[in-house]
Amino acid sequence: MIKKIEHIGIAVKDIHSSLKMFDQLLDSRSYKNEEVPSEGVKTHFYQLGETKIELLEAINENSPIRKFLSKYGQRMHHLALHVDDIHKELGRLKTLGFETIGDVKKGADKKLICFLHPKTTNGVLIELCQEEVE
Repeated sequence: MIKKIEHIGIAVKDIHSSLKMFDQLLDSRSYKNEEVPSEGVKTHFYQLGETKIELLEAINENSPIRKFLSKYGQRMHHLALHVDDIHKELGRLKTLGFETIGDVKKGADKKLICFLHPKTTNGVLIELCQEEVE
């Protein structure tokens, strides 16, 4: 079951100017950054109550974020939803006709993640997130 909005991912071209702008906008500083080599990104997180904003910067030429930025420019990249059991939720959603992009994998912020294809979610890239069980 989907529990809440976990974070909103925003693709940015210039992380330094974006961090400065979000620091001013939110009157707060990013509390964490982390590289996710498998996704070709470095993430920067802001906490807003129970929800986070994640700035995404490309770290290599093959990064999906670099491709996204060249096609669409800086903008919202995805909406992440928190679930307790990602495999169970994916099974439910696939039964209803939702399509995934890839399989469940490790993401940033100690999460297991999987993306739903935008063609089955009214054009919005949806990321399902579950706390990684250790």
